[in-house]
Amino acid sequence: MTITPLMPVYPRCGVRPVRGEGAYLFGEDGQQFLDFASGIAVNALGHGHPVLVKAIADQAATLMHVSNLYGSPQGEHLAQRLADNTFADTVFFTNSGAEAVECAIKTARRYHFANGNPQRNTLITFDTAFHGRTLGTISATNQSKMRDGFEPLLPGFTYATFNDLEGALGLIDDNTAGFLVEPIQGEGGIRQATPEFLQGLRKACDEHGLLLVLDEVQCGYGRTGKFFAHELYGITPDIMAVAKGIGGGFPLGACLATEEAAKGMVAGTHGSTYGGNPLAMAAGEAVLDVMLADGFLENVTKMGDRLRQGLEQMIPNHDHLFDSVRGTGLMLGLKLKSDSRAFVAFARDEHNLLLVSAGENVVRILPPLVIDESHIAECIEKLSAAARVYVPASDD
Repeated sequence: MTITPLMPVYPRCGVRPVRGEGAYLFGEDGQQFLDFASGIAVNALGHGHPVLVKAIADQAATLMHVSNLYGSPQGEHLAQRLADNTFADTVFFTNSGAEAVECAIKTARRYHFANGNPQRNTLITFDTAFHGRTLGTISATNQSKMRDGFEPLLPGFTYATFNDLEGALGLIDDNTAGFLVEPIQGEGGIRQATPEFLQGLRKACDEHGLLLVLDEVQCGYGRTGKFFAHELYGITPDIMAVAKGIGGGFPLGACLATEEAAKGMVAGTHGSTYGGNPLAMAAGEAVLDVMLADGFLENVTKMGDRLRQGLEQMIPNHDHLFDSVRGTGLMLGLKLKSDSRAFVAFARDEHNLLLVSAGENVVRILPPLVIDESHIAECIEKLSAAARVYVPASDD
């Protein structure tokens, strides 16, 4: 057997997109697909959004990359806009979500080091979490499917049960640096933190001098109808990793922090060759221009409510297959009574609807944030058509 030119770590399906337009992808054979996966919550503005396209084209013709040894007027401006619209005082730009989480982990450890407590280097994380694919971020999850074969993993993490506040608090000891948690677990199955859980973690951090580190790589950047998901809970983190929607499809991530939490991140403690390059910053500015415009986030909430209503009305017609809807905004999950991966493949191959599977037999529904009611109606129609003829495997 000869290995493929692209390292075969993805079980790639037969859809081979070559063009996108709004909420649609087009394959090399001309087939049109309704894209309610959005590159796994990345294409927040859909495909080919004119504001984003123009910003990238103009910047590419001006200046794409310079070393971070030089001043960055582009990075400074986008960082200030993020600080003005979030809890944060300072931002480090990365190329991906995993890098953003790595920076968040380092920032949390360095904070305690700067305070004279280097033994406080362990983060409490949660079951079914997904934080990335680097050695650091797979060490932050207890999922064997991401860890097997990559030992030895990095120390500095202990694992609690998601939404079990008492269990998490019981793990606090003299080595604890803080908590690393997704307010809404994406890959884990669109599992939402309860208000009591997330607010309880915040309270514990305040009481014990710990840091609350949020991973909003998937649930942030308008996906829930709020700029960031933690706004739904009335709390703020000390450190937060973001990516996916921040660049609208251009590789970009960021680690946001308060001045206090970032006190240890001084010259020489972190870096990135490409992070914060002018081209990425132009993409980030364009996404913010659209997302922070009046009414944008409110419309995400409105469309999310309409999509949820459509899904909930559909379920009784196919209750042999569908169980319930979970999530918020345009980060929704449709829980199945059988294998979600098989249904995602069927909807894709037979009905040209792109969705994403997740844990707990949940189908993730992550459309572009710019969809309208016609796209929702088309999605529900395609889901219903698929459900009418889909036959789950007998061993599901």
